[in-house]
Amino acid sequence: MEKTLILLKPDAVKRGLVGEIITRFEKAGLKVVGMKMVSPDESHYHHHYETISKLISRRGEEVFQKNANFMMSGPVIAMVLEGINVVENVRKMVGETDPGVARPGTIRGDYAHMTIDHANQHNTGLPNLIHASGNREEAEQELAHWFSDQELFDYKTAHEQFTQNP
Repeated sequence: MEKTLILLKPDAVKRGLVGEIITRFEKAGLKVVGMKMVSPDESHYHHHYETISKLISRRGEEVFQKNANFMMSGPVIAMVLEGINVVENVRKMVGETDPGVARPGTIRGDYAHMTIDHANQHNTGLPNLIHASGNREEAEQELAHWFSDQELFDYKTAHEQFTQNP
């Protein structure tokens, strides 16, 4: 079964949206197989955003620094979701990176309103509630960076327990 990383960013935690966001994933039939609250340092975010996703290479050091400062402004909830085509399905549920263009019905479209332009004008990172792995390769690397094998759980949900053959 495919897995993906979700980070509920400091703005999601501070606004009390953690439960609502998790509920949306569970209602879509995705299984939480790992979760923890953490406050990573800049080197952890550097590995996440540059070594894995090449943010500095693509957008520059200034963009990374704004993003890292925002991410370090409070704790994040790191979560691993499991499901069929989970990377693609979660990306659809999360919506566009820029909340200003995210469609209604997506997490960002329903709960975030800051635009990239507004964040840039105020020289800050973009509070867009959530990070979701961009593709399967990124998901594998991010999972290894954020979680050990011992922090991931294999269990049957109530639906699996009663609908699958033993």
